[in-house]
Amino acid sequence: MTIYIVDIEAVDTRYTKQWKEHLPNQLRKSTNAEVVTISGGETPQATTPGAFLNFGGTNIYKSKQLEQIGEMFCNGKIKSGDYFLYTDAWNPTVIQLRYMAELLGVDIRIGGLWHAGSYDPHDFLGRLIGDKPWVRNAERSMFACYNDNFFATQFHIDLFLQSFKNKDNPVQWQHVDESRIKKVGWPMEYLKNSLDSYKGMPKKDIILFPHRIAPEKQLNIFDDLKTQLPEYEFVVCQEKELTKNEYHNLLGEAKLVFSANLQETLGISWYEGVLVDTIPMVPDRLSYSEMAIHEFKYPNIWTKNFDQYTKNKDQVVGKIKDYMENYDNYKRALEKQKLVLSRMFFSGEALYKAIK
Repeated sequence: MTIYIVDIEAVDTRYTKQWKEHLPNQLRKSTNAEVVTISGGETPQATTPGAFLNFGGTNIYKSKQLEQIGEMFCNGKIKSGDYFLYTDAWNPTVIQLRYMAELLGVDIRIGGLWHAGSYDPHDFLGRLIGDKPWVRNAERSMFACYNDNFFATQFHIDLFLQSFKNKDNPVQWQHVDESRIKKVGWPMEYLKNSLDSYKGMPKKDIILFPHRIAPEKQLNIFDDLKTQLPEYEFVVCQEKELTKNEYHNLLGEAKLVFSANLQETLGISWYEGVLVDTIPMVPDRLSYSEMAIHEFKYPNIWTKNFDQYTKNKDQVVGKIKDYMENYDNYKRALEKQKLVLSRMFFSGEALYKAIK
């Protein structure tokens, strides 16, 4: 078996660059298979504002990947038993891949890692495109092309399945083969080693906002907290245009990572924070509900929207002060949180097993 990685374009400041480097080696080690990466070449580093891709550039990238796949079929390189792993399942080229494989009689398996889509009303696609028939049908087609639809959290699975509800009769469900759904951790076990050098840094009174600047991340709440707590330094990481090393240095120095997110199907930045002993303060909603231990979750209602935040501002401020002034009291809980995230959500073991 050859495993073909159809990767997502690498952006220097995001995990996608690390995946490009680490995932092929992790797959080789875990499966003993030949691993080949199908890349679309260079990509624009400037992402579309509020998103994590360049919406023009990503289609150029995917088109170049499809061209290579077509050439490999023409040259007879693709064999029955081979496995194609899409590191971003929202890639329409999987439809053409399935088309070629079935018409040419090549029995391949395909897996895709789902990150987001129009089925999430707070995601970029959900906000701008919504539930238009073309996009929902496209996502269902891509889902059907994958033998393995990989999701990192149960929250994400449930959110995705909502898109299969009958719009005219929400009680009825359109057919969906749930045996194609697999909950696995993301293949990011490399993070523990790569962040080791940032552990043990002297902590400062810094509170980080490590998320994209987008409406669903509720930056306005973070900005208001800055005015309420002038004794602490509030940093919006994306405004600083940091390199990955600079970002990790800041993460190692900070005491707290804050989230009021309305959209989160996993959340890598707060895991990175936990790995360098930075306290996460996250709402009890979305994927956080199943991932965070109780010491680090605050009630959903506190930041459900800006109006609710205004009503509950004293509680939010009080919680932040507790974390900042009593940081050492949370070290044991941080170790527990680190173990939960590393074993259940950021290890590729279940993914590699499914591929084998």
